[in-house]
Amino acid sequence: MAFLGEYKHNMDPKNRVFIPAKYRDVLGESFVVCKAPEKCLFIYSNEAWDELSQEIYSMPPSPQTRQIQREIFRNAVTVEPDKQGRITINAKLVEYAGIKKEAVIVGSGKRIEIWDADEWENNLLEMEEITNTATTQLEIHY
Repeated sequence: MAFLGEYKHNMDPKNRVFIPAKYRDVLGESFVVCKAPEKCLFIYSNEAWDELSQEIYSMPPSPQTRQIQREIFRNAVTVEPDKQGRITINAKLVEYAGIKKEAVIVGSGKRIEIWDADEWENNLLEMEEITNTATTQLEIHY
């Protein structure tokens, strides 16, 4: 199943944010949160994380590859939603993503992204421009 849609939820003072039920139903009882290359966080189901891990470990061995592997795995955590459907995100990840109060939870195919609401809004125009250009170049028809 592809994760679709966009939701806004407030992060509470304990760094808890609500994950929509339709996402949790697919993610299961636990899942992985990690840093993303952009200033946001990625959420993967355990199955998708295992697939990504296999891809990461199939990279040709080198000091650079090992450093990339360390960076990815040291910044990943397994989380479990509480009975209200919230996950607690550790302070290091919250700081990295710059999430202040309002978070945007975005379906992005095989993963979910969590953005600070202001950062998300700042990037929307840029993302739309890139999407429009790519759609035109690839002649994608909806």
